[in-house]
Amino acid sequence: MKKSLENSFDNIYEVVRLIPMGRVTSYGAIARYLGTGGARMVGWAMNACHSMPDVPAHRVVNRNGVLTGKHHFGGNLMQELLENEGILIQNDQIIDFQEKFWNPSDELL
Repeated sequence: MKKSLENSFDNIYEVVRLIPMGRVTSYGAIARYLGTGGARMVGWAMNACHSMPDVPAHRVVNRNGVLTGKHHFGGNLMQELLENEGILIQNDQIIDFQEKFWNPSDELL
């Protein structure tokens, strides 16, 4: 892996670690906050961190609150982890997504 990509992933992981329990953010919101790479790079980082229990990747969803990364968790684990934090999900989509949304650009000054 290129050093710059590793550094980008580390920056992404730092932001994801700050998402409060019971809240979620989107790939794009993280990318906008960091000003680099785009939402797709954030997705790649989330896919690469499954051996990192301190990175709550389950709290990162698409811009509509859909659990697009759930297949990387296996089974229904992503939904179970979110529901354990009090987030309601129906048909792979977070209910009251805007209420649960954590925007790093607003929260991290």
